[in-house]
Amino acid sequence: MFSIFRKKKFAAPDLSGIVTDMHSHLLPGIDDGSQDLETSVMLIRGMMELGYKNLITTPHIMWDIYQNTNEIVRSAHTRLQDELTKLRISIPVSPAAEYFLDDHFVKLLEDNTPLLTIKDNWVLIEFSFITVPLDLSETLFKMQLKGYQPVVAHPERYMYLRDNKKFYDTLKNSGCLFQLNLLSLANNYGKAPAELAAYLIQKNYIDLLGSDIHSQRHLDILLNAGHIMGTVQKLLDSGNIRNDSLLGS
Repeated sequence: MFSIFRKKKFAAPDLSGIVTDMHSHLLPGIDDGSQDLETSVMLIRGMMELGYKNLITTPHIMWDIYQNTNEIVRSAHTRLQDELTKLRISIPVSPAAEYFLDDHFVKLLEDNTPLLTIKDNWVLIEFSFITVPLDLSETLFKMQLKGYQPVVAHPERYMYLRDNKKFYDTLKNSGCLFQLNLLSLANNYGKAPAELAAYLIQKNYIDLLGSDIHSQRHLDILLNAGHIMGTVQKLLDSGNIRNDSLLGS
């Protein structure tokens, strides 16, 4: 008799058409995502339930907070892979990174330190949520000079671009790929990012879809986000989405 007070549940989306999730925080204990192996395994099982066939996990490298190196990331990935093998969970999980464009990132470029890529030369990047960095264009140019393809993570989450949408044109014209968070479509971040997501979709600016999953809460949102399937299918039908090209990367 108390069922009317229960939280309404929606059908899970079928994300198998995306094939690869290329933005997630599934490695245990190295950033603000999964904190232990048990959580990593639980999240991966949930991603498989959503239909994913391939996972590229992208821990933060943000030097003021998460001082991750290639070695730290690969070590965490080895621990996770060993656990998946032990549990006979069969899904490819590859290590990459989400780089914050700070002084440390520029030094990595200057020192010719190999970056962790989601595919070939594709590098997932993010920058300040407060204001456009003054040196952003210069840093992107340095990346390209080093042979890297910038992939801008969750462009719909930079709220200061609501009144400066032409900056999206600038980023696109400079050769950046755009990755949209599915959690934005599910209103996880609120109305404004959802509206910016709709704007970028209307502009045909979205190249990749990512979960950006960090936690059980994020997984629960996605497992009850059947209502996003219309938009997801529209994006897949556009032929612009490149996630399937990441299988085997």
